[in-house]
Amino acid sequence: MGALKDFKLNNFDLLRLLAATQVVFDHYFQHLNIPLTQTQKNWLYLLPGVPVFFIISGYLISASYERNNNIYIYIRNRLLRIFPGLWGCILVTIIVITLTGASFVNKQVLLWLPAQLTGLIYTPGFLANYGFGSYNGSLWTIPIELQFYALTPLCYLLLPKKQSGYWLGILLFIFITFNIVCKLFSFGTVANKLLDYSFIPHFYLFLTGVLLQRLKIYKSPLIYGKALYWFTAYAIFSLLLYRYFDPAVFLILKSLLLAVTLTAMAYSVPNLANRLLHTNDISYGIYIYHGLILTVMVQLKWAVTGYMNLLILLLLSYLLGFLSWIFIEKPFIKRKEKTIRKPI
Repeated sequence: MGALKDFKLNNFDLLRLLAATQVVFDHYFQHLNIPLTQTQKNWLYLLPGVPVFFIISGYLISASYERNNNIYIYIRNRLLRIFPGLWGCILVTIIVITLTGASFVNKQVLLWLPAQLTGLIYTPGFLANYGFGSYNGSLWTIPIELQFYALTPLCYLLLPKKQSGYWLGILLFIFITFNIVCKLFSFGTVANKLLDYSFIPHFYLFLTGVLLQRLKIYKSPLIYGKALYWFTAYAIFSLLLYRYFDPAVFLILKSLLLAVTLTAMAYSVPNLANRLLHTNDISYGIYIYHGLILTVMVQLKWAVTGYMNLLILLLLSYLLGFLSWIFIEKPFIKRKEKTIRKPI
């Protein structure tokens, strides 16, 4: 068993694929205003895509930084992972939206385009009436992820080398408190929006991944190979016990339990992702393209509430995710130095 506990051999690619698929479902029901019962919502958010991405990001990014904390290599690797795929998506966005009813020949583009290419995502005024009012609703997490990347070296610089797990726990508690405060209090429309697009209410998810990685809990006999037990406990808590907690507290507890469950799932039958996906990680492409597809469907009035359109959305998202991976992301990822991933 000890020989099999290889950090690099895991199912995180598969978990990210499931997370991206959940976000597609979530945005489909959300942007088409399809009502869901509480039970349906509980099932839909059983494996919530964005928290899954943030937790896994903290787990893997921290491990990558620990393997090689050369800041130049770290920044280069992070840029190669995020920006080539994003730039491809922005280019496709301009082409597709131009062909379907909006012109990018205006002064606003002079500010908007450089901002998008640097990860400062927002919808310009000239696209406010296109589709469902956002040119790509899935890109809002890009600035937050970039903030996580910037904060990781800072955290390692400031945290004491001795008892780092203890101090990470304190930092995690602080940002859990920030998250609860952000949910319980209103600071005004503008301030609330700025907070939502900052790392502050989301950083506890990233830090949870960092802490679990630092503690190397995947090696524990209570975690390694125990996905069924952890997922069962997590599902019972999420689907049946939510009514006994304050919503803000419940989401925190659910997220912490989710993080441990994800680790167990990543290291149970840990070669499953490689067998199914053959090292193809199309989750990022699915995530960044599905929002564009959905807003175009709304603009062209193709998006009725039938499930056939949901299937079309899924198929197109998977197709563009695959093409993005093969022709853009994978070639640039090969240029990364000393990554967590085994060489492709």
